[in-house]
Amino acid sequence: MSRITEIAEAAHRDFEARTLARDAALTRSRALIRHSANAIRAIHRSESELAHEHLSEGRKIVDDLKADLTAYPDLYYAGYTQDAIKEFCEATLTTAYIENREIPTPEEMGVVTSTYLRGMAETPGELRRRCMDILRMGYSDEAERLLSQMDEIYSILVTMDYPDAVTNGLRRQTDLLRGIVERTRADLTLSLREDKLKELLAKAIEVYSEAKK
Repeated sequence: MSRITEIAEAAHRDFEARTLARDAALTRSRALIRHSANAIRAIHRSESELAHEHLSEGRKIVDDLKADLTAYPDLYYAGYTQDAIKEFCEATLTTAYIENREIPTPEEMGVVTSTYLRGMAETPGELRRRCMDILRMGYSDEAERLLSQMDEIYSILVTMDYPDAVTNGLRRQTDLLRGIVERTRADLTLSLREDKLKELLAKAIEVYSEAKK
């Protein structure tokens, strides 16, 4: 067997193994995105147990991706893999914030810091959604708590002033986040004023009714 034939056969084996690993990673990434989306949907419906079931399944997939792609770090750090893990980070953090629990660290989740922070940057969008659901019933201290968490997230992420090559586009997400926080603050302020106005009107009607007796 000639040297070039040996090289060609080795290349075929490498590419075939890499292709199988890539296909498996794509399949797992799609499943991870589904579990993450379902976890967020469940927690918004106050179905905490179901949300945690999806997060548990998602965690297994994250661990499998990390283990199976040890020999192919380029596939592990590829966009589709890290984007799926980012969605898992968002779902995990969203659930923790809504349930008022301590959030896990990137190390505890076993994920890359930049991916974790990109997931965190998308969490306020879900917290705003939660606030809007709460405000439909009137102003609430719970909505105020969530806004405070959104503020804290923005305050942290805005300090991450590093090149996009390091943070993988975090700065753009942070710029969008500011608008989400400000709109939510304006909505809460309006709701609070409306509630106070309703209280004043109710008292005025009560006083007027008593005066007519």
